[in-house]
Amino acid sequence: MSSSCIRAHLALVALLSATTFYFAYKSRRLNKFLRHSEYRKKPENPNPNKGKLFFISQTGTSKTLAKRLHALLTSNDLLFDLVDPQTYEPEDLSKEALVLIVASSWEEGKPPEAANFFMNWIDESANDFRVGSLLLSNCKFAVFGVGSKSYEKTFNMVAKDLSKKMRELGAGEVLPVVEGDVDGGELDVVFEDWSKRVVAILKSGGDRLENGIVNGEASIVGVESDPVYHEYDDDEEEEDVVESEMVDLEDIAGKGPSRRSVNVAETNGKVKDGKRDMVTPVIKASLEKQGYKIIGSHSGVKICRWTKSQLRGRGGCYKHSFYGIESHRCMEATPSLACANKCVFCWRHHTNPVGKSWQWKMDDPIEIVNTAIDLHTKMIKQMKGVPGVTLERLNEGLTPRHCALSLVGEPIMYPEINTLVDELHRRRISTFLVTNAQFPDKIKLLKPVTQLYVSVDAATKDSLKAIDRPLFGDFWERFLDSLKALRDKQQRTVYRLTLVKGWNTEDIEAYSKLFSIGNPDFVEIKGVTYCGSSATSKLTMENVPWHADVKAFSEALALRSEGEYEVACEHVHSCCVLLAKTERFKVNGQWFTWIDYEKFHDLVASGRPFSSKDYMAASPHWAVYGAEEGGFDPDQSRYRKERHHKSSR
Repeated sequence: MSSSCIRAHLALVALLSATTFYFAYKSRRLNKFLRHSEYRKKPENPNPNKGKLFFISQTGTSKTLAKRLHALLTSNDLLFDLVDPQTYEPEDLSKEALVLIVASSWEEGKPPEAANFFMNWIDESANDFRVGSLLLSNCKFAVFGVGSKSYEKTFNMVAKDLSKKMRELGAGEVLPVVEGDVDGGELDVVFEDWSKRVVAILKSGGDRLENGIVNGEASIVGVESDPVYHEYDDDEEEEDVVESEMVDLEDIAGKGPSRRSVNVAETNGKVKDGKRDMVTPVIKASLEKQGYKIIGSHSGVKICRWTKSQLRGRGGCYKHSFYGIESHRCMEATPSLACANKCVFCWRHHTNPVGKSWQWKMDDPIEIVNTAIDLHTKMIKQMKGVPGVTLERLNEGLTPRHCALSLVGEPIMYPEINTLVDELHRRRISTFLVTNAQFPDKIKLLKPVTQLYVSVDAATKDSLKAIDRPLFGDFWERFLDSLKALRDKQQRTVYRLTLVKGWNTEDIEAYSKLFSIGNPDFVEIKGVTYCGSSATSKLTMENVPWHADVKAFSEALALRSEGEYEVACEHVHSCCVLLAKTERFKVNGQWFTWIDYEKFHDLVASGRPFSSKDYMAASPHWAVYGAEEGGFDPDQSRYRKERHHKSSR
């Protein structure tokens, strides 16, 4: 066969192959499109003559605000469809004359998952030269952003990006973007002001919209604008914005108190010397509904279920098994309800405030301690007459001997934390303080506490970011510096690991490498507690490890330490295991993980330097890892609940 024939055959084969590939590709694209269209089940535009009010929402806040605006529009005879973007076909935007958007920003300034398709379409259209800048030329719009100012650079990024891209597509912006802050305590009133301005523009007639005129001034089209905030006159009449009914957790961020001038103290005590209360009235109402007792403007106390349990003689918590605390004499409190993280496993569902520094009014530390003890003892008294509660245990419970400064938030943020700790020690109340490893300088300045914890929720930068969702951009550096600060402490130190199946249970080697940085006395390893579903967290029961899983992880971690740490204790009921430093706390084959509390208080009172070995005590046999009791105190009466689960059939 001649070379020309071979070339002809090859060319034909190449042509057929290319044709086959092309049609296969087009077929896959068509199938994908059809599947996507079927999945989305796009409804027909119900009324093309109506305006569209979109809500881009993750936790329900933007949806709640949009519903309020929709009700206001309806009451003013302004017809709008309330639209979830995941049920809307973005191609129809070019047919819309008027669009209002209430948009939340989620992790890293990205939109909530339900709005991804909608946002991607707008972004791709704005960046596609074939679309042109006249696509939305018949559309007028306004955007209200819902975000957390604590995230700084990504604050309301979705709303600002929407405004920019829609202007690039030719839409006219009738009001500049207004940025609401869910953590600033002023979201409600800023949104109300924006809503009234929107209604005023719409009721003023179409000419003002057509001409792009708002309040006598040209509306900003084609350039990014600064956030607009409502300012009140000094003589403005006071409004009571605190609602009497209990607030849904999803709606809590959308119901903050009114914004006020920070230049003068208010008669209602909400702002003093330029500082506002950390706990707003609505947040307070929500926390109290969960059982908290709020102290002053930023502290809280709550009775633990293990306190109730040991009052009834039904067993203590894992701290009783590991360290010998008397659970019925333990007070759970915090001087700061605010935190610098929004962890996926937060058992408070993010109802507490967030912040990167202390920016609120500050209550007196002595008063906090006095009030905490008073409220705690009142809750203890309510246990009188409960089956199993003896008069002896009740009287003991009325005199707390331990304080777990780990209720919620970040206690170490409180500027007077050292004075507060001193006051507790003066009353011979031990202190177990937990910090979330974002304030290394605060750790360095902290006076001796009975036991200092650092939460080590992940072992790598990426997993820590995913799990803790920190506010700080340099969160990883702060985390490592916090571990280094822990190493310099002479008193008992603990790494606290919360295992979340599918998130951080595979990083044994990475966790092991962190041991040398902080050199902790102990490592607590506990399975995450499932606290019900929440729009702010995607965790399910599938993410909760069994005790066997926690044991396997702990044994592997101890093995990786090459004898530096061993598995010392366990508390099966809490799904918790303790690793202890062998050379310090294992003496002649006996574990000394318990604490001599009276010795600790004597050492503190002496003012002399001391170390963790100076106040250790022997662990009882039933608390040791592998014991038949599984960490349950045999002096207590074991009570097992009968569970009658419904059949899945």
